[in-house]
Amino acid sequence: MSTDERLRRLTRKLREELGDEICDALDDPTVVEIVVNDDGSLFIERLGERMIKVREGFDPKRAEAIIGTIASFLATTCTRDSPILSGEMPTLGARFQGLLPPIVARPSFAIRKKTSAVFPLEVYVEQGIMTAAQAAVLRAAIRDRWNILVVGGTGTGKTTLANALIREIERLTPDHRLVIIEDTAEIQCTAENRQFLRTSDTVGMNALLKATMRLRPDRIIVGEVRDGAALTLLKSWNTGHPGGLATVHANDARAALTRMEQLIAEVSERPMPHLLAEAVNLVVSIQRTETSRRIEELVAVKGVRAGEYVFTDLTHQELRDVA
Repeated sequence: MSTDERLRRLTRKLREELGDEICDALDDPTVVEIVVNDDGSLFIERLGERMIKVREGFDPKRAEAIIGTIASFLATTCTRDSPILSGEMPTLGARFQGLLPPIVARPSFAIRKKTSAVFPLEVYVEQGIMTAAQAAVLRAAIRDRWNILVVGGTGTGKTTLANALIREIERLTPDHRLVIIEDTAEIQCTAENRQFLRTSDTVGMNALLKATMRLRPDRIIVGEVRDGAALTLLKSWNTGHPGGLATVHANDARAALTRMEQLIAEVSERPMPHLLAEAVNLVVSIQRTETSRRIEELVAVKGVRAGEYVFTDLTHQELRDVA
């Protein structure tokens, strides 16, 4: 059997196992997350809305079959001895996390969809996620090639906001070459001169960042910073490649820089607050609310004084007031 025929058969089998309800959700551009808990409850989250339960009684044997089929896609196995399956659903570009007993009571999984729609900053303003003044600050920072760190917790919309900022980069600097590095395909970019790089089991983000320096980037974008590659990223931003963008998991601006320090500590024993303060110019914190999201903080990093980061709060200011 050819590889293409095997892929077609596995795809057909997977869609049958997923069923119409999940397949419809996967085809819905507003859906961002689909989860089946080990009690059989099915939850779906849509952009700008809270996650809601759509039904109960999802068959655990069906959930186990789905995990097994995706394991076949990924040329691996998921068993009681190796009960965690992580990877990308090849035909859908969605991130899949499957779990089997004994770490869960019954088979369960989560599907994180790749965002198909890019919402411009105007939509963020219309929906009350950010103010018009905050959108102006972000546009000015992009125009002036500030390095921007987008931070937030799980499910706050960091990547969606990053995609909106990339859209502004494309609009304001259409001649710039963008090199985009990520573990899972989530970044949306339609710039004419763009290059995507993906990590693999053998090539990590640090190696890709080093390779990026030879690819003539104007701006370096990282989907999410998770390890010691943070140090290489900061150095690259500081060596003639301003105007970068990255996301990091943290609850606020100060915690984001602390998190970056922790990542740097994985590869260096020497603290580097001055490097961080020089490389990161703007931190944007996005948080979930009961019904949507909002920009919680918008702060400029101005340096280090007496061992503490110096911030200028732009959350309620125009950039020209503090530039």
